[in-house]
Amino acid sequence: MARSTGPILAVGAITFANRSILHDNPPDLRIPVGTGFAAMALALIERANSQAAVGIAWIALLTVLFARLDPKTPAPIETLLRKWNGG
Repeated sequence: MARSTGPILAVGAITFANRSILHDNPPDLRIPVGTGFAAMALALIERANSQAAVGIAWIALLTVLFARLDPKTPAPIETLLRKWNGG
């Protein structure tokens, strides 16, 4: 397994869970499909330049945690902080 696969699969899992579980939106099957394609693409890029592929995967993970992908759905960090503070 490529070193970029773990972080990119975490991106997909966090996005899917934030949208479907934490905010009760209908499951979007484009997320797992897109995650699979991204993992394959990064594995191929990793053969040419491993540091770049791993860096892209980690930047994607940080972006998914802190940025809103859908304007109507809060980012996972926003959601968890709101639940932590009892709101």
